[in-house]
This record gives sequence, structure tokens and C-alpha cells, in this order.
Amino acid sequence: TIHETAEEAKAETEQQLNCYADFFENVLAIPVVRGRKTDKEKFAGAEATYTVECMMKDRKALQGATSHYFGDKFSRAYNVTFTGRDNKLQYPFQTSWGSTTRMIGAVIMAHGDNNGLVLPPKIAPVQAVVLPIAMHKEGVLDAAAAVRDRLAAAGIRVKMDDSDNSMGWKCAQYEMKGVPVRVELGPRDIEAGQCVLVRRNDGEKTVVKLEELEAAVKEQLELVQKGMYEKALKNMQENTYEAHSLEEAKQLQAEHGGFIKTMWCGELECEMKMKEEAGMSSRCMPLKQEHLGDTCPICGKPAKKMIYWGIAY
Repeated sequence: TIHETAEEAKAETEQQLNCYADFFENVLAIPVVRGRKTDKEKFAGAEATYTVECMMKDRKALQGATSHYFGDKFSRAYNVTFTGRDNKLQYPFQTSWGSTTRMIGAVIMAHGDNNGLVLPPKIAPVQAVVLPIAMHKEGVLDAAAAVRDRLAAAGIRVKMDDSDNSMGWKCAQYEMKGVPVRVELGPRDIEAGQCVLVRRNDGEKTVVKLEELEAAVKEQLELVQKGMYEKALKNMQENTYEAHSLEEAKQLQAEHGGFIKTMWCGELECEMKMKEEAGMSSRCMPLKQEHLGDTCPICGKPAKKMIYWGIAY
């Protein structure tokens, strides 16, 4: 985007960073650290690069999305001008922001397990799958189809699997696909006026009355979304460590992985030393700063910022 003033461009940069953070946390169920990249890691030519950093299940870091403030550097270089309010030519201020298909990778690596995908309900193509049990018995398929139609009418993305595959195969198939809620319905359930709901993220089973079907499935979808975020947040919180020396940072990364937070003097030499000796790149200087000490743990000089380090994809 291009803007009349630096203030407008900076506001756009910040707005987009917050937009990405909101999408990661509230839609993809992935917590993030919002921060600014170091001069070494920022976009070439940018005045400032901001990032949302995610932690994957294996405790490696992933740069989720970035938002850049360019100032008027590029507009001057390419002689891009506009007529200002004073009728004089001026150079606009620019931003650039984006994320890529890495978001798909982030969902897989932050939530997936040994049985396959675990998809947040808000993005799942199929939110609930209806599986009729003993469907050769009279009335089962009709009852399952009625459940499917009711859920669809309630705005839930639903499908029914009435294929000849076994129940075990079907359960494994939709676990692999990451479908958030499984709806199981057999002759005994129909007789009792109920069905069984199974959550993909934790395997919890809930028996619900058919008359409460729509509300119950929506509640389970909310619980899946919330549970996935809380599990990912716990993973990030439990694997973020504070270090006060290069040796301590190196040891913590070797033993645990995850994010290591330290103070930093701001010098490239120390950033490179952390990379060479501990194998970690700087992830970001978080917007929410913490005071962990007065000196840089790498060189001992006065610290200027608190910074996150990690091993990244």
C-alpha cells in the first residue's frame, strides 16, 4: 500500500500485523508472539519488519506472517510521486505485508498428531461427519440422513459417509482428515433418541439427545477450537525459557528446544555469535518487552532490548 504520510503507513503496518495475529490465534488456534525483526532479519530495504512468531509441536519456530514499513525509500528510488495537498509533488510512504501457504504448514505442524490432521473447526472444510452404524438395519440410513440435513440447515459444514467401508476404517479416515466432530448413530441410539459425538482433538465422547443435536454439535465445535488453542498455548508457554548467559541459552536449546528469551545489546556481532554457537536465529524483539536484566548475556555490554531466539523452519 502507499500512503500520504509516514504516520498512515505505520498505522497500516501495525494494523496488518494485528490482523495476522488475530487470524492465527482466533481462527487457526495458534498462539503467536508479536514483535519486530532485527536489522539482520528484516526485509531488505525496509525501515522496519514486524512478525508473528509461532511455535510448532516439535518446539521449532515458524515465522507466521510479516508486515513491513518501507518509509519513502522505494518511492524515491523509483521516482513514484503524487501531487500533495499543497499542489507539489511528494513521495508516498509504503508498506508491504503478507503470509503464504506456510499457514497451511503451521496448522499441520502445530496441531497434527500420529493419526493425521487436527483441523480447527473455523477452517475445516467438513466440521462434522455423520457415521451410520449397522446401516444395513432398517431406518438407520434414513435417521443418519435426517441428522445430516438438520446440521446442514443449522449452518454446519457436514457430510455423511454411507460407503461400504468398515466403521473402523471410517473413523480412521476422518481422523486422518482432521474432521473436528464425528457423529455416530446406530440402531440402539435411534431407539434411545440419542447420538454420540466424538471430538477429534482429544477423543472425548459425549452422548446427546437428538432433540438437542444442533446446539450440542455447535458446542462441541467451540470446545474443539478452544481446546486446540489452549493446548498450543501451553506448548509455547512451557517451552519458552529465560537465559542469562550464552552458555545457558545454548544448554536450554539443546535440552528442550523452544524459545529462549534474553536481553540483547543490539549488536550484529552478538546475534551472529548466538547463531554460530547455539544454532539459534533471532525470532523477534517482542512488542511486549520484559526486563530480564541490564546486560547482554553474550558480550556483557548494556542491554537495549529483550529478544526471542529459536531454531526455525
